[in-house]
Amino acid sequence: MTTSTPRRDPHEGLRDATAPQLAWLHRELADWQSAGILDADQAAAIAGRYRTVAQTRRFSLGRLLLALGALFVGVGLIWLVAANLDQLPPLLRFAVVAAFWLAFLVGGELAEPRLTPGVLGALRLLAALTFGATIFQAAQSMQVPAYEPVLLGLWSAGTLVHAYLTRSAMPLLVGIGTGLVWWIWQPLAGSASGAGAVLALGTAAVLAVSLAVVQDRGGMEAFAFAWRTIGCALALVALFAAAIPYTTTDGFEWNLWLVLDLVAAGVAAAVALAVARGTARWEPLGALAVLGFSVLMVLWDTGTDTSSVDAADWAHAAIGVAAYVVVAVGLAALGTLRDNPALTAIAMVALVVFTTFQSFAVFAAIIQGAWLFVVLGLVFIGTGVLFDRARREISANLEGSSS
Repeated sequence: MTTSTPRRDPHEGLRDATAPQLAWLHRELADWQSAGILDADQAAAIAGRYRTVAQTRRFSLGRLLLALGALFVGVGLIWLVAANLDQLPPLLRFAVVAAFWLAFLVGGELAEPRLTPGVLGALRLLAALTFGATIFQAAQSMQVPAYEPVLLGLWSAGTLVHAYLTRSAMPLLVGIGTGLVWWIWQPLAGSASGAGAVLALGTAAVLAVSLAVVQDRGGMEAFAFAWRTIGCALALVALFAAAIPYTTTDGFEWNLWLVLDLVAAGVAAAVALAVARGTARWEPLGALAVLGFSVLMVLWDTGTDTSSVDAADWAHAAIGVAAYVVVAVGLAALGTLRDNPALTAIAMVALVVFTTFQSFAVFAAIIQGAWLFVVLGLVFIGTGVLFDRARREISANLEGSSS
């Protein structure tokens, strides 16, 4: 009787690396060989332990179509709940939608070993979307209006639990998206105001950034990447909204949800500061600083008449632009430190949009016609040069520290 030895995956145990990382490694190996630290066999053995990311992360057209198909099916099921299932009894409607959700959820997890990453991700996305359909169908059966923000909160909570139990990205993105809408909508449902929106955005930024720092320490870097990117984008949006002349305290009223937002953000920041090490502590502190500065900008009311710009309006705009540049440069530094180029891109785009808006809001009252575009172009050039120079200096310093 003969036994067959299982065929070993030739890529088993290999570590992923990007093309620039492998190029750096090969240069270093060649330098170590020339210095006599390694011989050719040892260098080849080290290089053989790595493979490029492109070999393991093929975002093919098939995976894209699977994701889009899952998205359309999930949205279609939610649409059916809202429009086309009125002919069925409420209990039967709920049973049909819940059956779809359980089929995608349980079927996907049970078949995980036999599924490709693309198919598994599509099934998990369907499970996250149909869970929302189940929530809305249950609410409809109990005569709860579909426009209640609490339903989005329940949808977000369920998909986030699914994401963390399965360590999957698709439910995480759905949970973050629905949770963000709920976080902002819930406190503004009773009394909407500019100041309330800034508070909701700012506290959401603090919460997201703090969760990223905590998950860095917990070994969940992929989830931390998503939370950090969302949190930094929210901080820029909050600062943008606070600098708009029309964002004032008119109509603002404290409510329980705003208080809970502040408490949750404060607790998350405190936990992040307790577990963070080194420069990571600056992230929740920076988010708290943006929140505090945004609130001060809203409280500093210079009026909403942009046709008559006085010294206070100029000061408000100048301080807002200066703060935005500081935050953008800080995000560029964070993007370099965390190897997250999305943060640098977000910071640059946000800075361009913000500068354009402020230029037309303030400068247009004084500079007319073509000269406005000349001044705006000069502002862009100056801001871009300063931003790029600061980014390069930060990158050089970080590389020097690493060496």
